Amino acid sequence: MQWNDEIRAEVCSLARQAGEQILAVYQSDFSVEHKADASPLTEADQRAHRTIVAGLSALTPQWPVLSEESGDAVLAQSRAWGRYWLVDPLDGTKEFVSRNGEFTVNIALIEHGFPVWGVVYAPVLDVLWEGGVGMGSRREAAGDSVLIHSQPHRDGETWQVVGSRHHLSPETLEFLAPLGENLNLVSMGSSLKLCLVAEGKAHLYPRLAPTCEWDTAAAQAVVEGAGGSVNTLQGERLRYNKPDILNPWFVVSA
Repeated sequence: MQWNDEIRAEVCSLARQAGEQILAVYQSDFSVEHKADASPLTEADQRAHRTIVAGLSALTPQWPVLSEESGDAVLAQSRAWGRYWLVDPLDGTKEFVSRNGEFTVNIALIEHGFPVWGVVYAPVLDVLWEGGVGMGSRREAAGDSVLIHSQPHRDGETWQVVGSRHHLSPETLEFLAPLGENLNLVSMGSSLKLCLVAEGKAHLYPRLAPTCEWDTAAAQAVVEGAGGSVNTLQGERLRYNKPDILNPWFVVSA
């Protein structure tokens, strides 16, 4: 099976289904566990994971799936994959636990080390972003679907910058120092930050703190489809399926 609009629509629907599973837990008195790295884990992560993996495996059985919750054995196998789905079933579990609504479902299609398409869905906001290089990107909310385009900074404008709510590192602040007071910095969680750059509401998102590949792939596709870029500090396009699942530091630019 080749990539087509039917798959695109089905995967967007799958992201929404996962979002429904997440909201069912979000509205309950849920418990929180912790992984070996001390990051939080809830029933919502697991439900969304099962929904997405089962759905993708049925839709495109020839394309394997790597989810944040897949485990080390699948992660090791994925190094040999050329085309595969990369999933964060609940990006922003800390935001979920604190109940601030700033979490997303992320599903990306990776080919030869780069995201070619991705969907990001924010269940509480009921907003979906999807797109990829050569396909354009769009934002779907309240029944309306509109094309989105990143908006580069113009001389004289205040820099609109987004940063991590929990990982606004000293290195990030040092990176932003040359902008002086000519910036408006808004902190938030999950892939929402990249989506704001994609839709033209922010010029810049520097991430000089740890992230994993599943945290960024889907939103990177949306940003690139909208005309923006996601590059390392060396100016190289952020890539995937590396020996290390951790991303290098990067900058999202309109």
